[in-house]
Amino acid sequence: MKNILVPTDFSDQAEKALKVAAQLARKFDGEIFLLHMLELPLQLIDPVQGSSHNLPEAIFFMKLAHQRFSNLMKQPYLKGLKVHETVEFHRAFDGIMEIGREKKCDLIVMGSHGVSGFQEMFIGSNTEKVVRHSEIPVLVIKNEIPDFEIDNFIFATDANPEHKHTLKKAIKFANTIGAKLHLLFVNTPNNFMTSEEASERMAKFIDESDPGNYEVHIYNDISVEKGILHFAEKMHAGLIGISTHGRKGLAHFFNGSISEDLVNHSNRPVVTFKI
Repeated sequence: MKNILVPTDFSDQAEKALKVAAQLARKFDGEIFLLHMLELPLQLIDPVQGSSHNLPEAIFFMKLAHQRFSNLMKQPYLKGLKVHETVEFHRAFDGIMEIGREKKCDLIVMGSHGVSGFQEMFIGSNTEKVVRHSEIPVLVIKNEIPDFEIDNFIFATDANPEHKHTLKKAIKFANTIGAKLHLLFVNTPNNFMTSEEASERMAKFIDESDPGNYEVHIYNDISVEKGILHFAEKMHAGLIGISTHGRKGLAHFFNGSISEDLVNHSNRPVVTFKI
């Protein structure tokens, strides 16, 4: 994790993500690219749509962003780290993707404004778009994490053979952070398998991979979503990993069937890997 991208809107949630990114950068001798996208009205930045009298307003927003960066850089948790300031006039999602590729980032760390768990966390936000489409792993932080040391990392999977490349990404991530990998298959009434069938499916999924320090778990629950959350609670997992499906986003695992009461108690960070 040499290059870590942290998009920020200077909110409390974005700063929580930055604090985790700072811990990772310090641990792996990495650099942080702190990115703020100024999504200004088109007439402020397009000379065809706007006029010269709008330029001072655009400059004001740019100066304000630089001032906020300066204030952030005074925070003790960033002391001694290489933090690159980037302010762009761009649509946020497009800019995040572009900067991530340009700086060859290994990880994107984003805060979530959701207050009731996964369902709100990824809906109707730039975070959701990034999670859906990013080829770079995305770590989503919801709460303050003073010590981001992960002992148990759960990677939930449907064990589809076509998704083996996401398993390799999860293995690499687990090895990098020094966590034990728990490969989880949730068995549900709607798609029931016997324990033997589920174990065989997982064995084929893992075949030809080298997960290192890992365990395989078959967990029964009324839905995949609840199974992941319940198992994570049971294991006191520090991190949940899942795969995303582009346009389908998190619907493969996390959809409207999740009750807010349940996910409201899930304070764990989530890392996503695109299929």
